[in-house]
Amino acid sequence: MRLTDFQFLAFGAIRAQRMRSFLTALGIAVGIAAVVLLTSIGEGIHHFVLAEFTQFGTNIIGIQPGKSSTHGGSVGVFGSVRPLTVNDGEALRQIPYVTAMVPVVQGNAEVEADGKTRRTMVYGTNGDFPIAFTIRIGSGSFLPTDAAGAERAFAVLGSKLRQELFGSRSPLGERIRIGGARFLVVGVMESKGQVLGFDLDDTAYIPAARSLALFNREGLMEVHIAYSAGAPVDEIIAASKRILISRHGTEDFTVTTQQQMLDVLGSVLGVLTFAVGALGGISLLVGAVGILTIMTIAVTERTGEIGLLRALGATRGQILALFLGEAVVLAALGGMAGLIVGAGGGQLLHLALPALPVQTPWSYVAAAEAIAASIGLLAGVLPARRAARMDPVVALRAE
Repeated sequence: MRLTDFQFLAFGAIRAQRMRSFLTALGIAVGIAAVVLLTSIGEGIHHFVLAEFTQFGTNIIGIQPGKSSTHGGSVGVFGSVRPLTVNDGEALRQIPYVTAMVPVVQGNAEVEADGKTRRTMVYGTNGDFPIAFTIRIGSGSFLPTDAAGAERAFAVLGSKLRQELFGSRSPLGERIRIGGARFLVVGVMESKGQVLGFDLDDTAYIPAARSLALFNREGLMEVHIAYSAGAPVDEIIAASKRILISRHGTEDFTVTTQQQMLDVLGSVLGVLTFAVGALGGISLLVGAVGILTIMTIAVTERTGEIGLLRALGATRGQILALFLGEAVVLAALGGMAGLIVGAGGGQLLHLALPALPVQTPWSYVAAAEAIAASIGLLAGVLPARRAARMDPVVALRAE
């Protein structure tokens, strides 16, 4: 059988049963479209979260009170032998390659100004905060770097908090109350928006030591140290541990690098992308069953044709290849249609909902098309083998 004859018979059979062929390909198309659309959403969320997480830089090491390997999780200040203090952070600042040290205390308090009151998030930190996390000041300045124990009652407002309390008027030099304590406004942050669900614009920043007294805490929630690009991270971690162990007497803290957090986050999001793709893949099983059913019916209806081809000299291998080719073509056509619908649907969804991140992973697209062809091949094996094994005399008699 010549290749042109093979192509004529395969595509001729598909054209002869247009509605049946369309419905068979549709089952595969729906499955592929579901896989591509769901993985596009999953991959978009993956990149969005990582971009949000890394916009503050990646050369950061976080130190939390509590030893995670002995307590089964970072238990915070409640489980540490000794709390992390501002002085601990100042000691870490002396490590070579460290460019910034940021103590962190977080709480919720009422902020009062001009007869207006607003409950918002309050961060206790220091003057290194904008340096470590690459955040810009909109007007004024950030908190000054005062000596430990001599922190002045200064405050910096997020852009939204400033708008709510002062409107269009500049708050610089104004006195406000945070949790009942008086603070002088020295700066306003540039608008940053929401990051991972936290509105950084609706925030007030005060010195860490002041926040410890405000929230009645004994120790810091966390200490971040930023280091210069290309610095030996392992040496910085080892030096951090040596300093804190010498101050605490034991390793009652947990050191985590930004890269470790990114690796864990990336693996979790990768599993999420794979999981949503697998959910869409269930539709492919339905499409496989459809191809198997249609090809089985086709073998039964074309018994006479099979007998005639065998009588004209077609081998069993050629009959097998003919029916397998039909199944693969149906699956491939359905796969191509599914790719177009899935990728196009993802872009339309992004246009309709700009806040929803959508990014089509082309590796999944290629895998989906390969799977579609494989499904056609596997689903067509049994009917094709049945056709190839038919006795030509019996097949002709059936006609």
